[in-house]
Amino acid sequence: MDAYNLVNGTYMTANVHLNNEIVKREWGFDGIIMSDWTAAHDAVAAANGGLDLEMPSAVYFTAANLLPALKDGRVSMATIDDKVRRILRKAIQFGFFDHPQMDTSIPLYNQQSREVALEEARESMVLLKNEGHVLPLDKRKIKTIAVLGPDAYPAVWGGGGSSHVDPFNAVSYLEGLSNYLGNEVQVLSAPEDVTIEDVVHTKFRITPGGPPGLKAEFFNNRDLKGKPALTRTDEAIDFDWGEGSYSNSGGADPFSVRWTGYFVPPVSTAYKFYLAPNDGARLYVNDQLVLDDTGTHTTNLVFYTAPLQEGVACKIRLEYFKNARTAAVRFGIVAAERPTLVGSGGKPMGVKATEAAAKADAVILCVGFSLFLEGEASDRSFRLPGDQEELVRQIAAVNKNVIVVLTAGGSVDLTKWIDKVPGLVHAWYPGEQGGLALAQLLFGEYSPSGKLPVSFERRWEDNAVFDSYYPKSGERRVEYKEGVFLGYRHFDRTEVKPLFPFGFGLSYTTFAYSNLEITPAAGDLRIPVTVSFDVKNTGLVAGSEVAEIYVGDAHASVPRPVKELKGFCKIHLQPGETKRVTLPLDRRAFSFYDVSLPGWKAEPGNFGILVGSSSAKIELKGSFSLQ
Repeated sequence: MDAYNLVNGTYMTANVHLNNEIVKREWGFDGIIMSDWTAAHDAVAAANGGLDLEMPSAVYFTAANLLPALKDGRVSMATIDDKVRRILRKAIQFGFFDHPQMDTSIPLYNQQSREVALEEARESMVLLKNEGHVLPLDKRKIKTIAVLGPDAYPAVWGGGGSSHVDPFNAVSYLEGLSNYLGNEVQVLSAPEDVTIEDVVHTKFRITPGGPPGLKAEFFNNRDLKGKPALTRTDEAIDFDWGEGSYSNSGGADPFSVRWTGYFVPPVSTAYKFYLAPNDGARLYVNDQLVLDDTGTHTTNLVFYTAPLQEGVACKIRLEYFKNARTAAVRFGIVAAERPTLVGSGGKPMGVKATEAAAKADAVILCVGFSLFLEGEASDRSFRLPGDQEELVRQIAAVNKNVIVVLTAGGSVDLTKWIDKVPGLVHAWYPGEQGGLALAQLLFGEYSPSGKLPVSFERRWEDNAVFDSYYPKSGERRVEYKEGVFLGYRHFDRTEVKPLFPFGFGLSYTTFAYSNLEITPAAGDLRIPVTVSFDVKNTGLVAGSEVAEIYVGDAHASVPRPVKELKGFCKIHLQPGETKRVTLPLDRRAFSFYDVSLPGWKAEPGNFGILVGSSSAKIELKGSFSLQ
């Protein structure tokens, strides 16, 4: 699939070098290159640039565009034939023409699929912290457990956007733990008083004593400039326009909206103003800027608190800026009659959660994101949404046995609270069986075996692309300044250390590495070396370990990482059991891409062979001389 961006000044859907010369010729790819949705820009350039299929429908690849190009020679018939053959080959290969594409002998809901979903969830979760061996929990000692937090219930099985799949029956963390423990352990939860649905139904008025609603002015640009293209009254700000123009009313993309009006407090108390936009928004209360969230991102949840007097109209101005593609914004005001915190589902947390935590022997605190806050096309916040950081600190203050379960698609800022809790599990988006998988791991039925596929930085500023990820103001160009030094490669060559390194993951048992052997292959230039070593379970419970092999090249004629992952193997071991791991390293494991050739190049010399349980914990070291 060709992406939206330009590479070296050429759109991916028309990039001859990447699509034709590398993917189709060098790699021998015989499949279909399709566009990401609406990523094509020019019929002739895309046709000659290697694009085979325009998605989701033909806008440029139409008869009206391609037939004239064929007639005057701008596109050859051989080019069109190749595209047709690629599409037909795959249709034939997958049997689309031969038989129905549904096997009716397999029930849509079946136990085999459920077991696979459970195993995948269980093996993917990563135990990041287990101070004082707070885990695994013991059913015989735990009498009461509190399952709290915005992601505890209902289930958050996946993120938003194209990854979204509706499961048959998603098991939340609360349900999974409660069902798993049955009547043996009392499971406490904290139902919330206020939901996002309540908040967005705030009663606004155009003028202090006037008609209901807010005045909405829509502009066909991102900057609220010129005359509004559309003016109307919106009774509530609860919009998800999806892709395309606002309200399908012929608006532009990008666009902006200004809502103005008044909120008349029914009682004198503190009020919370909840704002959940994707892309950017600014909120003014009584002409004072109180929330400024104008960056490009997925839906983010922020709020502002202020005391208001009964009957005294409060002036509201909300400005929303949409860059491109999806557009969504929700806004409302609710009385904060007692201390509350707001979570990723838009649900205030606080007093009830703290009371439940204080009664429990242990707390499973479920924080993170959701399909509402993390999806595609833009970036979510690095920090936990709303006041979840404060929620963690608040719960940790009343219970010393807090295990935080993080639901997110990647790393987050953990530095504000990780030292206050003894346990941390990264659950990612665990799918429909996440609740049961978590229960099995927390209570020791299985030992955690997931490892981090990325490095977790302490701060966003520590990331290799901090200074170059976003284009400079007014520019549409991003320079890949980091080169090959991304992730653990970046941390290896700098004094900055990650919070959790690539490949890291704790277990309920321990493993020992020994007997490294590096065996050159006689006369085989394709597989020049084989690496073998022993891994032993030195603990008291069964567990799985992921052993990782890195290669270091200190003699290269070009800048190279300190080490690069070139192989790994997951092995399951009973207590006291030892297994021999053997992995071949082909010539590519010692090569770099030489742009002057162009091609892959392995320079003769001495290479380091490093075996470890993570990028930061190397257990065995050796070397190999490539001739």
